[in-house]
Amino acid sequence: MISRETAEPDDFTVALMALSWILQDEVLTDRFIALTGLFPDDLRGSLAEPATQSAILDFLVANDGDLLAAADGLALKPERIVAARDALAGPDGRGQEWGA
Repeated sequence: MISRETAEPDDFTVALMALSWILQDEVLTDRFIALTGLFPDDLRGSLAEPATQSAILDFLVANDGDLLAAADGLALKPERIVAARDALAGPDGRGQEWGA
């Protein structure tokens, strides 16, 4: 029997999954916008930027309850979300540049 290993999503995909999860809850969405300042138009224009992706994940990591609920809802380990945020934030915490 052939065994298939489930590949973990890459960091960008984790951020997209997290954003989708956030946007499914109106209260969470309102808090996300209030805390990050990222409105829908901002997200559309900057979603490909690692700084925006890390900001999405920062929002979840900042609240243990949100992090655990998102991890459960996305079938990811909380540590995977934190690792994606750390990788996207880069060494200075402001986001990697593409190709850097």
